[in-house]
Amino acid sequence: MQSRREFLTTATRAMLAVPLASRVFAAAKTLPVGLELYTVRDALASDLMGTVRAVAKMGYQVVEFYSPYYSWTPQMAKDVRHLMDALGIVCRSTHNSDTAFMPDGLQKAIDLNQTLGSHYIIMASPGTVAGADSWKAIADRLNAASEKLKPLGMAAGYHNHAEEWHPVETGGPSGKQRPMDILATNTLKDIALQLDVGTCLESKADPVAWINENPGRIKSIHCKDWSPGKGYAALFGEGDAPWSKIFDAAERVGGVEYYLVEQEEGPKEEQLTRAQQCFVNWKKLRGASGSV
Repeated sequence: MQSRREFLTTATRAMLAVPLASRVFAAAKTLPVGLELYTVRDALASDLMGTVRAVAKMGYQVVEFYSPYYSWTPQMAKDVRHLMDALGIVCRSTHNSDTAFMPDGLQKAIDLNQTLGSHYIIMASPGTVAGADSWKAIADRLNAASEKLKPLGMAAGYHNHAEEWHPVETGGPSGKQRPMDILATNTLKDIALQLDVGTCLESKADPVAWINENPGRIKSIHCKDWSPGKGYAALFGEGDAPWSKIFDAAERVGGVEYYLVEQEEGPKEEQLTRAQQCFVNWKKLRGASGSV
């Protein structure tokens, strides 16, 4: 008969014998995977409710609505929420233009996101930005939104595209700095930095390094693939993204809470089919459970 102490010692040694990557992978299976609905934008525009049903049927657990949602009426948001509840899926974040972060625009975003059950209001388009000072002004706007969202149990976020990885003149001793670094340095730590992997790769930036440099702030990741030959037409898992390293960094350091598959290019009549194939690829890469 093993004593309790002997049992715990043996169990601990056995756990430590398992490679870290394997332990991280096991923990990752509890993280939900969703779809950024821009992937199926034409289908969504013609039949919103039917498209959300189709996405849920594929196996995605989360959806992220993008800027057209901002024009919804309160009743429309309620109807969408009722549908999601019936389907067993959730909306954890929305993509927004800079209008939603203006003093007279934020309240509408708050009301719609609260109805949808969304926690993160993410700026996915900063408008026209020129130079380091403009990027600092964007950081100030995010901070102001954060202060209003925090008491509501919500948070602001920023989603990168390609331009944020290209250095701009700062006018200071540092010479040039990437807008993403300006935003990360000048925003509150509770503001999520939603990483778009594809645009990061296309800009020759290192997504793994970025995650490691910003611990706890990568709350969600757009799992968009990219390759020199296919560009953004590459389906998830079929491009050049080092997904295993990205997932490892996101789950060890980044503080990721959920993933969002995104696929930008391809014939509009194939959007739903391509979203389905991306989920098939996700399950192959992450295990049969698809991270459920």
